[in-house]
Amino acid sequence: MLNTLAPDFTAKDQNGQDFTLSNLKGKKIILYFYPKDNTSGCTAQACNLRDNMPDLTQKGFVVIGVSPDNEKSHKKFIEKFDLNFMLIADTDHTVSELYGVWKEKSMYGRKYMGINRTTFVINEEGIITQIIDKVKTGEHYSQINYEL
Repeated sequence: MLNTLAPDFTAKDQNGQDFTLSNLKGKKIILYFYPKDNTSGCTAQACNLRDNMPDLTQKGFVVIGVSPDNEKSHKKFIEKFDLNFMLIADTDHTVSELYGVWKEKSMYGRKYMGINRTTFVINEEGIITQIIDKVKTGEHYSQINYEL
């Protein structure tokens, strides 16, 4: 997927409003997929991005988080941690599958399907310029290549 056009999608945001990725053409995007609201790793990642939003905004980035949680869960997550970016509800895994991050996982010997934590950096033309699949949740901001 690197150096290819980011797959377009329409999905609901935390307010139940339709969001379409291609409507952001002309902007730089950090599209990050995470497993679950209010878990320790996902909270660390979201807060790391939140704390660095002034710099990200100055560099022209829009941040969008995607997880299988519903709109209500996203809204509570945003309010609880004062998140300053949009979260997309991917309850049917359509967007996650489109980006190839819905995968079989294993915990305590049990296999299940879930999101493989991954970030896609997308340039103004809609091209994926960086894929981060080994996310360090507490220092995610420092992993992103800002020189598009």
